[in-house]
Amino acid sequence: MKNTPTDPVEILQALIRCPSVTPHDAGALGVLEQHLTDAGFTCHRLVFKQDGTPDIANLFARIGTADPHLCFAGHTDVVPVGDDKDWSHPPFAAEIHGGEIYGRGATDMKGSVAAFAAAAMDFVKEHGTDKGSISFLITGDEEGPAINGTVKVLEWMKKFHHVPDHCLVGEPSCVDELGDTIKIGRRGSLSFTVTVEGKQGHVAYPEKTDNPVPKLARFVDVISTTPLDKGNNQFGPSSLAVTTFDVDNKATNVVPARATAKFNIRYSTVHTYDTLRDWVSGHVAKVKAELGGTWIIQSSEGAEAFITEPGAFVGIVQDAVEQDTGLLPKLSTSGGTSDARFIKDYCPVLEFGPTNATIHQVDERINVEELKATTRIYRRILDSYFNT
Repeated sequence: MKNTPTDPVEILQALIRCPSVTPHDAGALGVLEQHLTDAGFTCHRLVFKQDGTPDIANLFARIGTADPHLCFAGHTDVVPVGDDKDWSHPPFAAEIHGGEIYGRGATDMKGSVAAFAAAAMDFVKEHGTDKGSISFLITGDEEGPAINGTVKVLEWMKKFHHVPDHCLVGEPSCVDELGDTIKIGRRGSLSFTVTVEGKQGHVAYPEKTDNPVPKLARFVDVISTTPLDKGNNQFGPSSLAVTTFDVDNKATNVVPARATAKFNIRYSTVHTYDTLRDWVSGHVAKVKAELGGTWIIQSSEGAEAFITEPGAFVGIVQDAVEQDTGLLPKLSTSGGTSDARFIKDYCPVLEFGPTNATIHQVDERINVEELKATTRIYRRILDSYFNT
């Protein structure tokens, strides 16, 4: 007699009812840990800290010791809800209305965590651990600074010989409908602050001042209108967005002493941190040669671009999605950063999860049938992975 499938809805509701806004766990990891322990997983609660940062609770769970080893990575921390009054249903009540489960984290990403847990527990119940190992890398610091989360768990996994062969991250990857997108990589992120120092003075005596605003404005215009690249088969063209232009000047009759601009570059694998720093420095040098000024360039590294080349693992996930949804998912590198940027240094990594239409929004929610379909897809991935 076939076992009754584990219900991901009950797991998700229990997770949502834990108000685990970063850096607080609020019991969310305990919910998952209890389910996995009951299913035979060996669980390790890992708490990491660093001066000036909050203590973060994380969970690593594994069943089996043989190869191949497939890891599911995700997070149970969530972003703040904003004003509770704006929600049509309480953000941590996990109420079901119109076939949808409402709550912060429903799709980003407690839904995926619940779905994979249900799929993994059912797989182990049916097949045991003879075919390989399944593990969970669950952090409470993905929505925060990401200092005491996945990075340190991965270091711990390497130290104790738990590095997987492949990893699937449950970020909500789909755009319009479940199954339309798999993330096989991510663009890199590098932020800059460029300051031009001038000389403050009265606007009626410009010869006694050195106005930094025209210099910085010229530079911002140049970098905003100069393409970084044309993109390639895996990535669209790299993009640059200016986020601030500030002179800290409330007077209309004073030339400011300095002007500062901040901008972020999202880039493909044709660039590196160093080549982008050279690109920015080159444009500063050109404007400086034309207009002069004292320039200060600062940069802050966000994430490196990466790609998981299509192959057997990508094919397994694509086939599982297509078999359940009828859609052949697009292989994408769009969007922001995720913890996959850390995992890619240890093993090939993909991202697949439900639709992302309501993530970080008021009334975040997931359709019950979509949650169950995500669970089926994860189960298909497990079946195929351990039989290929």
